[in-house]
Amino acid sequence: MVKIMSNEITNILLIEDEKDIARFIELELTCEGYKVHVAYDGMQGLMSARQINPDLIILDRMLPQMNGIEVCKRLRQSTDVPILMLTAKGDITDKVEGLDAGANDYLVKPFNLDELLARVRVQLRSKKPFEKTIMEFMDLHLDTTTREIKRGDKKINLSPKEYDLLMLFMKHPKHVLNRERILENIWGWDFEGEDNVLEVYMHSLREKIEVDGKPRILQTIRGVGYVLKEPT
Repeated sequence: MVKIMSNEITNILLIEDEKDIARFIELELTCEGYKVHVAYDGMQGLMSARQINPDLIILDRMLPQMNGIEVCKRLRQSTDVPILMLTAKGDITDKVEGLDAGANDYLVKPFNLDELLARVRVQLRSKKPFEKTIMEFMDLHLDTTTREIKRGDKKINLSPKEYDLLMLFMKHPKHVLNRERILENIWGWDFEGEDNVLEVYMHSLREKIEVDGKPRILQTIRGVGYVLKEPT
């Protein structure tokens, strides 16, 4: 089990009138560790944004009471909170209108869930460079403030990509992460590098965290991906 000690909770405000879509996004974001607030029309969303002061707003363009473009413009009068706009309208002129209204990013429906989560992470990173967090799994410790990693009392030096890989697994312990999701999270959803780059980095990361004969906790699920779990 991973223990996470943090002095901050990431609040996301989702403004979406289609309740099935809203519920789906809310559940997925909650599973990622975010606290999600939902509003179902533009006016309610605008009031919620002012009350909650969220770290990120996911804003549907087509809303009752007040459309997403107008909500975005009004928010920009008083806040620089990152805004990710969702819409079924994918024309360039529609995207330009959304960005000109103050949106930081623009995602067209239907969208891929992993891409949505990646864009959420990008916007949150731009707002909060890091969280003061210590993560633990068994005798493995990762401090995101100092980027210090230890296995037991032994300090481990990782490359930037190895560090990002380890953090990804520690955020999702006991969850099998497939190859595509790992590549998208670490190298970007449009990565076109060498086919074996993940295997090379996983081999190097394992060698470092299995220092002094420590048991393997990063395990391969053949044909699927990798998982951080207790040794069997």
